This record gives sequence, C-alpha cells and structure tokens, in this order.
Amino acid sequence: MTQLTLTEKIQGNVARSVNPLGLQQMMVNQIKTVVDHGAYTGAKHALILGGSSSYGLASRITAAFGTGAATLSVGYERPPRPDFLGTAGWWNQVFFKQVADKAGILAENVNADVFLPATKRDVIAAIKEKFGGQIDLLVYSIAAPKRQNPTDPDEVWRSVIKPLGAPVTDDTLDLEHERLVSTTLDPATAAEVAATNHVMGGEDWELWVHTLQAAGVLADNFKTILFSYEGPRVTAPIYHDGTLGQAKRAAEASGRRLQAELAPTGGEALVSVNRSVTTKASVVIPGFSRYCMALYQVEQALGGHEQPIDHIDRLFRDMVYGPHREMDSRGRLRPDARELAPTVQDAVEALMPQITHANFTTDLPGYQQFRQEFRQLNGFGVAGIPNVMAADKFDNLSF
Repeated sequence: MTQLTLTEKIQGNVARSVNPLGLQQMMVNQIKTVVDHGAYTGAKHALILGGSSSYGLASRITAAFGTGAATLSVGYERPPRPDFLGTAGWWNQVFFKQVADKAGILAENVNADVFLPATKRDVIAAIKEKFGGQIDLLVYSIAAPKRQNPTDPDEVWRSVIKPLGAPVTDDTLDLEHERLVSTTLDPATAAEVAATNHVMGGEDWELWVHTLQAAGVLADNFKTILFSYEGPRVTAPIYHDGTLGQAKRAAEASGRRLQAELAPTGGEALVSVNRSVTTKASVVIPGFSRYCMALYQVEQALGGHEQPIDHIDRLFRDMVYGPHREMDSRGRLRPDARELAPTVQDAVEALMPQITHANFTTDLPGYQQFRQEFRQLNGFGVAGIPNVMAADKFDNLSF
C-alpha cells in the first residue's frame, strides 16, 4: 500500500500543507467538547456561511451536536487534486459531514463563493429540497480578502488591514522563522476604507437575509448572528480604529436594520463581539500575534483560555439560546468579556513589553500555545496523529 508522508510547510504566516488525519481527529475532539456539555434547546435547521473553519465551523458543531440541528454550510475551499491535498477547510467540511451522517444528523455542504448571487440561489434550492423549506438560524462568519460587486461583475472590492490617519509600527510574528519582526503599515486611503466595508461590513449579510426572506425560507422566530470583534486597547490602532474596525461598525449598523425588520415576526438579528483567537486571518494582522501570545500566557496562568469551539458553544448555549445574555449598551452580545476583564488586560499589558523582537524566545508558554493552535488549524501537532497516511485512505468520502 502506498504511503504519503505529510510534511508541514509554513511560508511567512501562511500554511502550505495539510494533514487530513489530524483534521479528522480535531473534528472528533471539537464534537466531544460539545457533547460533553450536554444537549440544549436551539436551532433545528441552520445555515452557516463560512462554516469550514474557526468560528463558523464551531457554530455548526454546536448547532448539530448540541441541539441536533440539520446544517447547511457554505465554504469556499480548494479540493484535493493529484499534486495537492486540498485546504484544511475542505477537509473540515468533509469530516463534519462524515460524522454527522453517522450520527443521523442531516448535513450538506456547498463549496462556492458566498458573495455570488448564484450561490444564494443554490442554497435556497437546497433549503427547499432537503431542509423542509425553512431555516431558523443563519450564522454569518465570513472573513474574505475580496468580494465581487453583485450588480457589476467587472468590479471587485478588496479588503485591506490598515490603520487610519497615520502609520502604525508594531512587532509581529513570523511563524516560518519563529521570530518577531518590526512591521509598519501606512494608513488606508478613502477608497481602501470603502472597499473593506463592502467586503467585511454587513452589506452581504443583509443581502442574504433579504434574499432568503423573499424566497420564503425563513421560519418564524428566525435568528441570525454575525461575529464582530472589539479587541483590547493595545491592538486598537491597527484593528478597532483601522479599516477592519470601520467595517465591523458597518456590520453592526446592518444588524440594527435587520433587527428592526425581523422583530415583527419574532425574529432576531444579533451581533456577537467574540474573543481573540488563532485563525488563518488573524495571524497576519500586525501586532495581533504578539498580543495573543501575552493573552494566552496570562489565561493559562488563570485557567481561562478558550479556543473557538469552547467560546462559540458557550455563546450559543448560554447567550443566544440560554438565559445568560451578556450585552453591552449597544445591544451586542459580549462573550469576550472574560478576555477584556481588567485583571486579564492589566496582566497582558504588563507582559507585552517583555515580548519584543530583541528578546523573543520560543520557550514562551504563550508562543507555544499560539503556534500549536496555528499548526492544528491544518492538522499538524495533533496528539497521537502521525504525519504518514495511506494514499487511498479517503478516496470514498463525499463532500
């Protein structure tokens, strides 16, 4: 039997390889986290936009294995080919469906660009054909580099991660060489701010809800939720006060409009301000990885570190469908309150000056946690999982 050796490869802060065996085990581990917490009452038919990784995948897992919900997930991933094993998100979709099918829970995957009108039509057709004609939950968990204008296919908006008004310099992590380097970002132009709002704001979220509503596939008491981010003081210049923060404010305005529209039928549009986590997107934000290293080290000492599955299961179990909603003055759910607690942030701000490019060491507990989580996003560094597999092991899996 032919064996494949799975070699981990990181270029800069981008993983260029995948271990399907590790991703399969990570799926099992995340599902076990939800199952161990027990069942709760929630969604029955859920549409997850961006369900192939991170918060979107965690939302799908808690809906399916916490409430027994049928789930339809849209991801935009590259499948395997003879010279390429595919992306981690593609395998996550496959393995989720595999486990859900075995458990008797309906799960369907759509591999397509979430922004395209054709994708919306395909999803509506699937809801009518396989999901009883209606959904009661829509999760919008999209972090994308670009979006095609739905009314002008020749125009493509591209999002940027930049500050506003003045340049920002910070130390950021180079995972390939395991070092911190100084990075300076120039401020965004007005055109870049507008483009980032088009991609990362709430326009497409509203468009999805309106399209589904017009198609008659939203149940009474339908809920939709978009994931936002506030972040701490130390990352504010590049995030909260930058292009991404502007886009999040636009998304929150979309949420207020949707709430007004859905309320008459018992519906609800929620914005959840989530905690800082290791993702393929967040790792490239200058300064963010250094903050996460300090945060993770403090949380380890305090015993309060959450990964996406822990955070999102708590959000849905306790706040979206439970009685313990933590909301701020702007009506946003705040599961990030634990991270932003003064005791945590004071300790993080005291530790961060000790993590610089001049004295960085890979022995830091926070760095070890951050790197492990990054590696596991692609199936490497998973306990008990080898980096060798049979070439035909997954030949018969369906998407």
